[in-house]
Amino acid sequence: MKVYDWHIAPNPRRLHIYLAEKGIKVDLEEVSGEGFRLLPSYIAKYPHAMVPMLELDDGTLIGEVMAIARYFEELHPDPPLMGTDAKDKAIVEMWERRANEEGMLAASELFRNTNDAFAERGLPGSALPVPRIPALVDRANARLSRFFSKLDKQLADNEFVAGSRYTIADVTTLCGIDFAKWTAVEIPPDHKNLRRWYDAVSARPSAKA
Repeated sequence: MKVYDWHIAPNPRRLHIYLAEKGIKVDLEEVSGEGFRLLPSYIAKYPHAMVPMLELDDGTLIGEVMAIARYFEELHPDPPLMGTDAKDKAIVEMWERRANEEGMLAASELFRNTNDAFAERGLPGSALPVPRIPALVDRANARLSRFFSKLDKQLADNEFVAGSRYTIADVTTLCGIDFAKWTAVEIPPDHKNLRRWYDAVSARPSAKA
C-alpha cells in the first residue's frame, strides 16, 4: 500500500501526524506539481483530485483523512487516537468534526479567497473554475475568531481538546491553527489556555512529521 501525498499541504499533514503518533510507516508518493497543482497523472488516477489518498494492495482507493485514519485505527488500535469506548469515541469525533469544520475549513476559506494562485480555485477537488469571493474573507476571519474562543474555553478544563488524552481531535486542531498562519492569522494573545495547549502539542515529535 502507499499514500499519495502533498507533503506541505494541511490535510496530508493531519495524516502524517496521525501515522507518526501511531508509529505506522507507509510509503509516500509525492503528487504535487508546479503552481500549487496536483500532477495530471494523479488526477487521471483519482479524479476526486484531493490528497491524501491511500491505495491498498488490492487497488482500492481510499480518500479523506478521517477515512484513512479509521482504516489504520481498526488495524492498529494502540495507542487509541479515535477513542476507546462508545462515549469516548463519540466525544473525540465530536471535537474532531468541530476542529475540521470550524477551524480547518475556515482557514481553507480564507486561504483560497486571498491567495492569487487560487483565484479560480475557490473549492478543492473541482475541475471547473470556482472564482474566489472576497466577501468570504471577512466571514473566514470571523469563523476563526469564534473557533479560537471555543477552543480556549474547552481547554480551560481539559489538557487536550477531547479530554485528558491526546487524540486525532488535537491533530486536526493543530493543523487548522497552523493552516490559519498561512494567512497571518494567529492565536489571540489573551487565549492563554489555547496557547498552553498549542505550545505543548507543537513540541511533540509527531508535529514535525
